[in-house]
Amino acid sequence: MTETDTPIEDEAPVEPAEITFSDLGLGDAVLKALRDVGYETPSAIQAATIPTLLGGRDVVGLAQTGTGKTAAFALPIIDRLDLSQKNPQALVLAPTRELALQVCEAFEKYASHLKGVHVLPVYGGQGYGVQLSALRRGVHIIVGTPGRIMDHLDKGTLDLSELQYLVLDEADEMLKMGFAEDVETILAETPDTKQVALFSATMPAAIRRMSKQYLHDPEEITVKAKTTTSASIAQRYLIVSFAQKMDALTRILEVENFDGMIVFGRTKSVTEEIAEKLRARGYSAAAINGDVAQVQRERTVNQLKSGKLDILVATDVAARGLDVERISHVVNFDIPTDTESYVHRIGRTGRAGRSGDAISFVTPRERGLVRAIERATRQELTEMQLPSVDEVNVTRLSRFDDRITAALAETERIDGFRDIVAHYVRNHDVPEVDVAAALAVVAQGESPLLLEPDPAPSARPFRDREDRDRPGRGDRDDRPPRRERTPREGMATYRIAVGKRHRVEPRQIVGALANEGGLRRDDFGAIQIRPDFSLVELPADLPRGTLEKLTDTRISGRLIELRLDTGGPGRRRDDRPRYDERPAKKPRHRSADRDH
Repeated sequence: MTETDTPIEDEAPVEPAEITFSDLGLGDAVLKALRDVGYETPSAIQAATIPTLLGGRDVVGLAQTGTGKTAAFALPIIDRLDLSQKNPQALVLAPTRELALQVCEAFEKYASHLKGVHVLPVYGGQGYGVQLSALRRGVHIIVGTPGRIMDHLDKGTLDLSELQYLVLDEADEMLKMGFAEDVETILAETPDTKQVALFSATMPAAIRRMSKQYLHDPEEITVKAKTTTSASIAQRYLIVSFAQKMDALTRILEVENFDGMIVFGRTKSVTEEIAEKLRARGYSAAAINGDVAQVQRERTVNQLKSGKLDILVATDVAARGLDVERISHVVNFDIPTDTESYVHRIGRTGRAGRSGDAISFVTPRERGLVRAIERATRQELTEMQLPSVDEVNVTRLSRFDDRITAALAETERIDGFRDIVAHYVRNHDVPEVDVAAALAVVAQGESPLLLEPDPAPSARPFRDREDRDRPGRGDRDDRPPRRERTPREGMATYRIAVGKRHRVEPRQIVGALANEGGLRRDDFGAIQIRPDFSLVELPADLPRGTLEKLTDTRISGRLIELRLDTGGPGRRRDDRPRYDERPAKKPRHRSADRDH
């Protein structure tokens, strides 16, 4: 492999042996947890990595997301934990909050049959109090982002002196996000005797140098991702804002010719909410998740099989092992953040040679997940458009025609009503077609048969913006006017109250906003650093909760006061943005528990 950013598909694959997890040297408690979650045979990266790590050797694993690398490093760590030790024994560094939480959940799942294992996620955006309390009680495994881990090291609240295992997950992403210095500082703070596992999708020169400097005689394991989704499944995705998802689902149900469907939500509460709203719209839908008793789950699945239920709304865990022939469609209401979950979900359709359809809802800031899925599965997802009002109305009219045709076939009942209609026509002097229309109104009820046309999007006036500074220029007043920059589609320009005089760099901005707001690298556009403030392109549809967290973020100890850039001159500190420019402060709430 060269010292360049080489994708792993150019490497020779490591073929998985025909073995089971019990052949890898794992203990009974871990094997029992794997049976609980339905894992039978190890993936290529797991088969090659687990014995190596159990043997005490450092590892450099080159593998894309979705190849099972989390289990590859989590299982050996859990298997060798000393539960009597209070100080952290394992540290996993991840580039984003989402990945840190995902890895943390995986550890908890794999350690379900070991009593007293404590796993702590450490990331920006979460209060220090929760993390400090957990650290004082004792933690075996820490999964965190580099920025917040550095904060704890600087404050002296994190003791890594007894660390035995260190994992760098998605190391190339951490370097791209500007965390190289933080990662090396953390590595230097840990014991030389620790075992290190570094996982990366590519091997740029910086990763190669880091592995040579901090890893001891590592075994390099390369896995080529294979296509793991069935060719019989048509895979599509729809770009839609979070607020539009329910309406988008309803329109898809209107126009898609489906038999049975599974709609996947990320959390228990989301599945319940979707099922309730679908029932209110007249669909036969039910939810299954970790809170649903096994008896009720079996009853619901049987209803789906028999046709008494058309739509099942489920979480990943609840749908594991589900095999129902009539499932023609899978909808990812929330697109999963890892390829393994995506493959598992859409595999509920298109089984045993049958064709199937998979549709994923993707918010503008989740576009990167689509590309990651395509890279890992080697299959392209087709972008679809939200079904238009005309398409929905055509489908509704067709179904209405079918109902009329079916009713006309019931000749005996038709004859009886024909006399009633003729009687009404004679006595009220009303044309038969008007009577038929009136009967259709009675049959339809309060709900209109056809949708109203979508309103035309209102034109948004373009506001002139102040001249923008060009990177590398001084604060001279005689510089020429700067060219206007328009954010790319789906993005908006935000202003933060740190700039050149605060010695801020783009990598600090990306790192802070990514960790505090849970953003991905693909969520960032252009960054322009001015003398007193900076301009950052971010998704235009950032959720209110994310905006609130980012508003309270600090960079270099300074509150960034993030707000939409309106193009006006810089404000004084006592000239606060109006309500419509800055989200109102609300009490913080813990996010809904995930179903893992």
